[in-house]
Amino acid sequence: MLRLVNLAAKAALIGLLLFAVIRPDLPQFAGKAMTARLFTFGFSAVLLPLVWLVLRPKRPYPHAIDLCLVAPFLLDTAGNALDLYGAVEWFDDAMHYLNWVPWVTAFGLALVTFAPPIPRWALFGVVLGFGAVTHILWELGEFVTFIRGGPEEATAYRDTLGDLTLSLCGSLTGALIVTLVASRSPSYRRTSPSPSRASPS
Repeated sequence: MLRLVNLAAKAALIGLLLFAVIRPDLPQFAGKAMTARLFTFGFSAVLLPLVWLVLRPKRPYPHAIDLCLVAPFLLDTAGNALDLYGAVEWFDDAMHYLNWVPWVTAFGLALVTFAPPIPRWALFGVVLGFGAVTHILWELGEFVTFIRGGPEEATAYRDTLGDLTLSLCGSLTGALIVTLVASRSPSYRRTSPSPSRASPS
């Protein structure tokens, strides 16, 4: 079932991106650099399959990680295709929270699945930090690409602070999800130390 959902998400993402490239005349795609997104967003759909093809690890394919990796780009592209960013005032804010939940969850699940186990508090911090750093980089890229020198530059500071706050909340949610998953993983379960036996006198 998860495999089918993952494949459907990939197909929907590529289909929506192709639709945006074919119909650049639609107002919801104006100024959104959809041709560039076809390659950057589309890469999320093939990244993990390519890694799997090259490395060929002897374990089941991680469809949950793959789906979480694709989900933020699918949600953003679907929002643009349906013109929700323009029609719904709060949609952009909601996406800054929602998109970062699966994004950091994908990273955290990859750590839990493939990396040596670390204390759960450290796992929580690493996942939360990943979300914070990647969103700062996202906002920098957004400023250079869409905002610098444009009409929104005067209000960009306040808007960016709001976006960072919402994405940090999404990262926090994702980090909590990953920590919960890790607590159920045998390699992450804290084992109680065996009581030392007293030496006979």
